[in-house]
Amino acid sequence: MLFVDFSSAFNTVIPYKLITKLGDLGISTPLRYWIMDFLTNRPQHVKSGPQLLLHHHTQHWRTTGLCAEPVLLYSLFTHDCRPRPMYGSNSITKVCRYDITVIGLISDNDESHYRAEVEHLATWCADNNLLLNTSKTKELIVDFRKVKRETHDPIHINGMAVECVSSFKFLGTHISENLSWTANTSSLIKKAHQRLFFLRTLKKNHLSTAILGNFYQVCNREYPNQLHYSLVWELLCRGPQGKALQRVVKTAQRITKTPLPAIEDVQKKRCL
Repeated sequence: MLFVDFSSAFNTVIPYKLITKLGDLGISTPLRYWIMDFLTNRPQHVKSGPQLLLHHHTQHWRTTGLCAEPVLLYSLFTHDCRPRPMYGSNSITKVCRYDITVIGLISDNDESHYRAEVEHLATWCADNNLLLNTSKTKELIVDFRKVKRETHDPIHINGMAVECVSSFKFLGTHISENLSWTANTSSLIKKAHQRLFFLRTLKKNHLSTAILGNFYQVCNREYPNQLHYSLVWELLCRGPQGKALQRVVKTAQRITKTPLPAIEDVQKKRCL
C-alpha cells in the first residue's frame, strides 16, 4: 500500500484544467463559467494597524489566482485518477478530501504492475499540476508468507525513495504491517489518558458530578467512539488490550462518579 501525500493540493489546481474536466463530466457551460469566475482573480484585503480596534486601520489589497476551492470541485478534478485497466490487481482509493492510496496485490514476487501503477500516478499528478510530497508519502507492506523477502527495493517518486514503514495512521486508524490492532489500541489509550487529565483538573476545582459526566460524554465523545468502533472489528474486549481499555473507562468512572457502560457491553450493542 502506498499512502500518497500532496503538497498544497487545493492551491495547485489550475482553474482552466478544472473547467475542462467539468465539461467532460457534462457540466453546462454557464455553470462552468460561473465557477471559473468564482475561482480566479478574487481580490482580498487585510485590515491592520495599531488603531484597529478604533476602526482606524489600513487596508492592504492583493489579488489571488485561485482560492481554496470546495472539496467537491477537487473531487471532480480528480475523477479521472483511476487504476489502469491492464493492471487488474491494483486499485486506487480516494477518500478524505485529497488522500490517495495505491493498493497492489503482489503475486509470485512480481511487483512490475504495482510499480507501473505508481509511475502512472506520478505522471498523472505531473500532468495535472499536483505536487507529490515524497518525504511524507509512505509505503506499507502486508506479507503473511512463511518465507518472506529479506529486502524490498524502495519505490522511487521524482527521483526520491519512499520510506517503507511498519505502521501508518490512515483516517484516524493505525494500520500495522501484520494487521494487528496493537498500535491502534495503544494510541487510543494514550489519547484517553491525556483527556482524563482534564477530568482530574475539573474534579480538583470541585465541579459537580453532573458537569464531570457531561464533560466526558461530550468533550471526550471522539475517544469512546473510536475505542468502541475499533472493538467492533478486533473483538479484543476479553484480551489484554480490551482489559487495558476497560481500565481507562473505570478510571473515568471513578473520577466522574458516574456509571459508564463496560467496553464489552458497548461492543455487543455496536455489533448488533
